[in-house]
Amino acid sequence: MAKNTKFSLAILLSNLFIVFVGIGLVIPVMPTIMNEMDLNGSIMGYMVATFAIAQLIVSPIAGKWTDRYGRKIMIIIGLIIFSLSELLFGLGTAVEVLFISRILGGISGAFIMPAVTAFIADITSEQQRSKALGYMSAAINTGFIFGPGIGGFLVGFGTRAPFFAAAILGGVAVVISLVFLKEPERHIYEETNTIKNKTSFKRIFAPIYIFAFLLLFFSSFSLASFESLFSLFVDHKFQFTPTDIAIFVTGGGLVGAIAQVVLFDWLTKNFGEIKLTLYCFIISALLVFAMTVVNSYLSVMITSCIVFIGFDLIRPALTTYLSKVADNEQGFIGGMNSMFTSMGNIFGPVIGGLLFDFNFNFPYYFATIVLVFGIIISLFWRQPRSA
Repeated sequence: MAKNTKFSLAILLSNLFIVFVGIGLVIPVMPTIMNEMDLNGSIMGYMVATFAIAQLIVSPIAGKWTDRYGRKIMIIIGLIIFSLSELLFGLGTAVEVLFISRILGGISGAFIMPAVTAFIADITSEQQRSKALGYMSAAINTGFIFGPGIGGFLVGFGTRAPFFAAAILGGVAVVISLVFLKEPERHIYEETNTIKNKTSFKRIFAPIYIFAFLLLFFSSFSLASFESLFSLFVDHKFQFTPTDIAIFVTGGGLVGAIAQVVLFDWLTKNFGEIKLTLYCFIISALLVFAMTVVNSYLSVMITSCIVFIGFDLIRPALTTYLSKVADNEQGFIGGMNSMFTSMGNIFGPVIGGLLFDFNFNFPYYFATIVLVFGIIISLFWRQPRSA
């Protein structure tokens, strides 16, 4: 990998790390904000859904704009919107302001993710891309891991301090990107199929794309359901303390990030993205179901850590596959990637939460069924000739 490529990749990964640290910073503060403003749990749930819905709506448009107007400008605009959303949340004293902040946060994610994915596809060869996209997923995961810890420290300076810190981090990322990022030269591909001549809606259902899109939805649905209810699940079933839960989530996240950096490139070269996705769906389905039957501290820890490896390898495998078959549509594919992930992030916690009220095992049974559907689709998925 050339020195300029490594430098650009380092800036892109730093931007993602900063954004997801910023998102993670606020997690320890949310219960305090909830109590300060006398908000109930349903309003907080709607606030989380608002973020994902905004990202879902804007992602397809942002993906097109990434192809039309360029990668760098979309990243910078996304970072500016992110910084503004965090500042608004820090200043907001009315619930309407908090909702506007979350909407802006979702829009910022819709701008940043397709542009960064397309940028990485432009500056890497097909041989380098799986490793680079593995690093991208690891940067996102480590941001989530370190964010809550940093937020817990910053809250000592005031309840709103983490939000202001996130706004400043976003501003720093804007300056770094403006100064050091250069718009990449795009790979030019010949139009080898008729997919590109169809409308965006019809292109979603093209065989070259639809399998990967459905699997993105199934994996993000299951992961969002698993993660969002994990703390409630282990609290009800095992009476775990907040410290126990923090250890499990952080441990699982670290194991997943290490797997992405150390194993992902080797696994894709030896198995390919399609087989790796199938194997990860099988492992994830078995372990999500296992969470309903394990009953000791050690077995829960091992199960939860390994299940994160399966989930954390699915997304970069699918993203790598899509970037290889997307040809001149890297922005469009990045937008669709973000859209289907957002759909899973919306429906997973909502359906899981409803099922949890009946029985705390039900969300994990349902997530297992969804993952089994993913396994069935993976079995029928074939590498397209044009790839």
